[in-house]
Amino acid sequence: MTSARRQLIDANATPFYHVINHCVRRAFLCGEDKFSGRSYEHRRGWIVDKIKALSAIFCIDICAYAVMSNHYHLVLKIDVDKAKSLTQKDIISRWCQITKGHAVATKYMNGDALIDGERILLDELITEWHERLSSISWFMRCLNEEIARKANREDECKGAFWEGRFKSQALLDEQALLACMMYVDLNPIRAGIADSLQSSDFTSIQERINSLNSPNRSLAISTPQTDSSTNQAHIHHKSLVQFDGAAHLNQQTGIPFHFADYLELIDWTGRAIRLDKKGYIDNQRPKLLNELGIAPDAWLTSAKEFRRQYSGISGRWDSMCAFKKQHNCGKWCKGKASSEALHP
Repeated sequence: MTSARRQLIDANATPFYHVINHCVRRAFLCGEDKFSGRSYEHRRGWIVDKIKALSAIFCIDICAYAVMSNHYHLVLKIDVDKAKSLTQKDIISRWCQITKGHAVATKYMNGDALIDGERILLDELITEWHERLSSISWFMRCLNEEIARKANREDECKGAFWEGRFKSQALLDEQALLACMMYVDLNPIRAGIADSLQSSDFTSIQERINSLNSPNRSLAISTPQTDSSTNQAHIHHKSLVQFDGAAHLNQQTGIPFHFADYLELIDWTGRAIRLDKKGYIDNQRPKLLNELGIAPDAWLTSAKEFRRQYSGISGRWDSMCAFKKQHNCGKWCKGKASSEALHP
């Protein structure tokens, strides 16, 4: 039975979530259609640009992404602290970048006096918009609607573009976050359309690697600026979440690993799983594996079969059971065997 979004997405339980969405039609979301000869590769850029633009508006960060031929993966982080820090004007300004807003909000932003009824309405709107700005469901809605409209317009057709609502997984601990990010970043290699991390186009790992060679390594977030000639706000993109090496997931300052360790581990994991690929497995166990106490064989199984092992949530066995009990979304958890293997 399908679970309600409010049962599967709860920032108080974890700010990290894996989401995936598939295209409904035979025609590709991206890639090249061998039947018609048309290329849809440019649509990959649509998705990457849109998720970064939305991330700059929503209180939702991008940890990892991979845009495939007929689906895409995202690992998202709800920025709870940012959401709490927003002022009323911040909320209105951000929301009006997505929709037309409301006349009473425009009146407030212009500094005009509001009568009592307008003030009550404004408070209700701000409360609603504030909640939506940290909602993954609204983030995905804005993303999918625009991509569908652009694709339908380009294909000169109407109807559903996505096969259904997006699927989500709650990532309850460091183990789940790390396994999921690598699962997402390694998607092109697993599909056989790339043979290295550097050639894995439209993935977060390729972007992170490329940024190492960039003269400007700043990951600062740009703020909207206004063009005086057009009085329109420029669209700014938000950078990927940084690796901050924090000791615990709930510190919520970034991704709780060191980037150097992540690079070492994802390279080792990718080489080890694809035995038909050229290369070798380094005999030296990655430092991050030692720190987490994860057996190499169990880790490889987890990374290779991440989607099959876990259902709507992912994490240690006790974490998954506690989450299920708290949100009343099932009497059993999928992934017990792998979870116990990873944490003997």
